Amino acid sequence: MGKLNIRWKLVAYDILIFIFVNVALLVPYRAGKVAGFVTFLFHIIVSFLGVFASRFFGNIYKQVWRYGGIQCYIKLLAVDGIACVGILAAEFAISEILSISRVSLLLVLSASCLNLLLALTMRMMYRYAYKCGNSNSSLGRFLNMLLHVFAGFKTKKVSEEGENKIKIAIIGAGRVGVSLAEELLANSAASYIPRCFIDSNEEKANREIHGIPVLLENESTVDTLKKFEVQEVVFAIPDLDPNKKRAMCDRYLEAGFKIKVYDFPVMQTEGSKRHLREFDVEELLFRKSVKILDQKTVDYYKDKNILITGGGGSIGSELCRQLAKMKPRHIVILDVYENGAYDVQQELKIAYGNSFNISIEICSITNKKALERVFAKHSPQIVINAAAHKHVPLMENNCIEAVENNVFGTLNIIELCEEYKAERFMMVSTDKAVNPTNVMGATKRMCEMLVGCASANGNVKYSSTRFGNVLGSAGSVIPLFKKQIAHGGPVTITDKRIIRYFMTIPEASQLVLQSGAMADNGELFVLDMGEPVKIMALAESMIKMSGYNDIEIIETGLRPGEKLYEELLIKDETLMKTENSLIFIEKDEAVDRKLLKESLDLLREACKSGSEKAVKNVLKKVVPTYCAPEEINVNLEESVKSLRCEKLVNA
Repeated sequence: MGKLNIRWKLVAYDILIFIFVNVALLVPYRAGKVAGFVTFLFHIIVSFLGVFASRFFGNIYKQVWRYGGIQCYIKLLAVDGIACVGILAAEFAISEILSISRVSLLLVLSASCLNLLLALTMRMMYRYAYKCGNSNSSLGRFLNMLLHVFAGFKTKKVSEEGENKIKIAIIGAGRVGVSLAEELLANSAASYIPRCFIDSNEEKANREIHGIPVLLENESTVDTLKKFEVQEVVFAIPDLDPNKKRAMCDRYLEAGFKIKVYDFPVMQTEGSKRHLREFDVEELLFRKSVKILDQKTVDYYKDKNILITGGGGSIGSELCRQLAKMKPRHIVILDVYENGAYDVQQELKIAYGNSFNISIEICSITNKKALERVFAKHSPQIVINAAAHKHVPLMENNCIEAVENNVFGTLNIIELCEEYKAERFMMVSTDKAVNPTNVMGATKRMCEMLVGCASANGNVKYSSTRFGNVLGSAGSVIPLFKKQIAHGGPVTITDKRIIRYFMTIPEASQLVLQSGAMADNGELFVLDMGEPVKIMALAESMIKMSGYNDIEIIETGLRPGEKLYEELLIKDETLMKTENSLIFIEKDEAVDRKLLKESLDLLREACKSGSEKAVKNVLKKVVPTYCAPEEINVNLEESVKSLRCEKLVNA
C-alpha cells in the first residue's frame, strides 16, 4: 500500500474551523430554544462525518495548496456541496424521530456554508501569503508571519532578494506575462524577481497585478525602468508584431538592458516546455514563423517509404525530423558523411523508440552503382534530393566537383526513380538558381532544368522547391558572426550593402514537404519570404545583443560569384497561387529533351578535360540566365525596388 500523503496539519485546521462554526451556532440554538443538547450534538456528528468523509474521499487533503489553482477551489466547493446534500438528506430522514424543526435544518445549512467559506478563505490566504509574502509592505510582513506560524517556513526579506536576484521588467501583462510573474513569485529559489510589467493596453496601465505595477509602453518607459532598478527585459508576448518587436528591442538594447524571452507553449503537448531563455540571434530577423504544414500534407506521407539524399545535412536532417512525426512506413537516410547520418538516426531512435523504421545508406549520389543498390534494396515511393554542394566560394574553386555532384548526381537519382518506378521526386533548390552569378547557383539551375525536362518526359511526378538562406545551417552567416563575436571580433562582412532572404530550417523543410505533397507534376515552388534583411544591420544587432560595444565590423569585399542580393523568382508574371497563401508556383517551361542531352554531353566532356575554366564556360553556355555578378550588382537599387524592399536601400 502506498503512502497516503495527507496533510494532517491542514486537517487539524479544518477541524478547528468546524468546531468554531458549530459552537458559534450554539447561541442561536439556545436563544431560540430550537432544540435540546442531544439534537445539537446529533447535528454536529452528522455534519462532521459528512464533511470530512467527503473531503477524504475527494482527496482534498492530498492537494498542494500553495500551487492550487481555481480547479482546486472548485473541487473543494463541489465536494462540500455533495456533503451538504448528504447531511440534509440524513437530517430529513430522521427528522420525525427527533422532532427536528425546519429552522434547525436551516441552521445546519448555514453552518455548512459558513464552514466552507472559512475553509476556502484559509486556503486562499495561505496561497496568497506563499506567493506574495516577499512584499516589503505591512501586508507582506503580516503574510510572511502567517506562513511562519501556520506553515512552518519563512520567506526571505525583500532586501535580501534585491541583493541576490536579477530584477526584470516583463513585456506583456497578459496570460503569459502574468504566468511568468506568478512562477517567479512562487519560487523562492528563482534567480529573477519581477519589478514591473510593460503593456501597450491603456486600460491596464497604472494598475497592479499581484502587487506588481503595470507601466504603459511608450518612449518614457526606459527612464521609468531605471527607477525600478530593472536589469533585464523579458518578452512574454508570443504573437507580438515583428515590426513592433524590432522597435522595442532596439530601444531597450540602446538603453543598456539585456533581453530575454519567455517561451510559453500555447498548447501543452508531450515534450513542450516553458522556460526563460536568452534572446536567439535568429529572432533578430523579427519575422513571423511561416506555418506551412497541414493535415493533408501529413496524411500524404503517412505509411510511405521515403528516401532522403543528403539526409544527414542541415535540411536533410530536419526533413527526417518532420517526416518522423507523420508516421511514415520507412525512412531511408542516404549520405556520404556517415557521422551526420548516424546522429540523425540516433536522435530519431531516442525520440520514437527502436521500433521506428529507419535505415542508413552511406554512398555518394555521384556513384550510380551504389545508388542503384539502394533503390533495389528499398524501392522508395518518394525521393527527396537534398544532397548538394552549396558553399558559393568553395564551389567557385571546385567547379568540376560542383557539376559532378549537383548536376550529374541529380541526374543519377532521376534516372533511378524512373527505373525503379518511384511515385514522386522532390528537388531541393535555392534562390541562387535565379539569374545565377556563380557556379553553385548555375548547377542548381541546371538541376531545376533536369527536373522540368523529366516531368515532361517521364512517368514519375516531379517538383522543385526554392527558398532563401537557411538560419543556422552549416556555412551560414549567423554561426560565423557568433564565433567572431565570441572571439572579441572583428566581425567581417563582404559588403555593407548585401541583403538576403532568411528562413528557419523547420520552415524550409516544411515548405519542401508541403509543396511536394501538393505537386501535380513539373512545378517549381517558391515561398513568399517577406522582406529581405540587410546583413550589416544583422551584424550590428548581434553585437548589441552580445553586450559588447567595441567590436569592429570590417568590410572584406565581395567574394567570387557573390551577389549583393538574391532573387526568388524568375518572372513575376508567371506566378500562380496555391492553397497555401505563402507558397507560389513558378511555371518553369520544360527544356527540350534533345537540347538538354546536348548540354549534359558538353558538361560531361568539360569535366573530363579537368579544366575548371572549360567547365565554367560550358555552364555559361547551357544555363542561359547565368551571368557575371557585376551585371547584377551594378543595378542594385532598381533590382531591390522590384523585390519590395526600397527601405533597405537607404537603411
